[in-house]
Amino acid sequence: MIRLLPFAILAIVLQPAWSHRHSGHHAQEPLVDIHDFTKPGSSSSGSSTWLEKYGQQIDQPFSGPLSFSHLPYSRCLEDESAAFDIAILGMPFDTAVTYRPGARFGPYAIRSGSRRQRETRGYTLSWKNNPYELGSKIMDCGDVPVSPFDNALAVDQMEVAYSTLLARTAASEGSTGSTAVTQRFAKDGKQHPRIVSLGGDHTIVLPILRSLNKVYGPVSVIHFDAHLDTWPAYPGTSTDQSRVTHGTFFYLAREEGLMTNTSIHAGIRCKLAGIADLENDASVGFQLISTDDIDDHGVAAIIKRIRDRVGDSPVYLSLDIDVIDPGLAPATGTPEAGGWTTREVKRIIRGLAGLNFVGADIVEVAPAYDNAEITGIAAADIVHDFLSMLLSSEPPAPHSTWVPTRDEL
Repeated sequence: MIRLLPFAILAIVLQPAWSHRHSGHHAQEPLVDIHDFTKPGSSSSGSSTWLEKYGQQIDQPFSGPLSFSHLPYSRCLEDESAAFDIAILGMPFDTAVTYRPGARFGPYAIRSGSRRQRETRGYTLSWKNNPYELGSKIMDCGDVPVSPFDNALAVDQMEVAYSTLLARTAASEGSTGSTAVTQRFAKDGKQHPRIVSLGGDHTIVLPILRSLNKVYGPVSVIHFDAHLDTWPAYPGTSTDQSRVTHGTFFYLAREEGLMTNTSIHAGIRCKLAGIADLENDASVGFQLISTDDIDDHGVAAIIKRIRDRVGDSPVYLSLDIDVIDPGLAPATGTPEAGGWTTREVKRIIRGLAGLNFVGADIVEVAPAYDNAEITGIAAADIVHDFLSMLLSSEPPAPHSTWVPTRDEL
């Protein structure tokens, strides 16, 4: 009797289900028959192709070749048929740093951080536009294959690469769109494409300014950074090439006459040797906005000061990711505590739209020091802002998404 007890219990448990099945009610059916996915005309034996059954092979945010925001990708340096108005160009150079290396992986990290961005989903509330729908052709042109062994060679490679793309005919040549501003300042009176460079350490700006000078002459620089980068040289300098570092390139650019006397720093907070550093900085052609100025004067005043400083000149914007506090962007070579927030930097960038930008870069992203890609994601989002900035004729108007409330009492 005891042996039959388990069978009796099982019968009691199964009785309701058995009774339900045979009481006139329908049994549960599968939610979807797998053959329902087969399109008309296709057999259910699995002979249909992917395209017939599922359509295009769409890249998901976490899949596909790695280009910035899933943009069309071309090796533009060798493909002379590649036409664009704005090029995304990686410069994986990091052998002129004074502290932590690793920014050669910056272009990869920024592209990886952009995976959730794409042309069809580029509208933002803050800009009120989608930069990919403003009539300009934007393309990822890959990376410059710079030498990691010879800095003199690498600097020349970057200059030749940038000059090569800058000399291309803009895809929208003849229009009054995004590249029209370049025609106004170009020595040859032609429209030139613009380049957003992904560093790489900050040294990449020296070959970039050399290239820009061939087309536009001296330019004003808006420099977001925790550091001045205008020092003459570092202790121990013994050769001309050893003077070229990520902290001296602006000094060298001034020596070569590549910049106007109307440049400006934003976000400075580094330690200095003394007042002599500031005097030298002024002689290089920079005014200075410190990190603390945002507390004392506010974002609007900072935007106004930058715009007043560069005026109507051709402008190049260079952003070192260390302008952002390392608590929000830790992946960088020379972190400094007490920086601006990502939101504050993005807000200032929006306020600069409408200036005569001829190019921009973001540098010093070193992903080996990152956590959960937060620096790469922030950098990619700032590049998206750069695109809207380059393609907007003025800053977006202030707006509110607040819905007025009513007192129901």
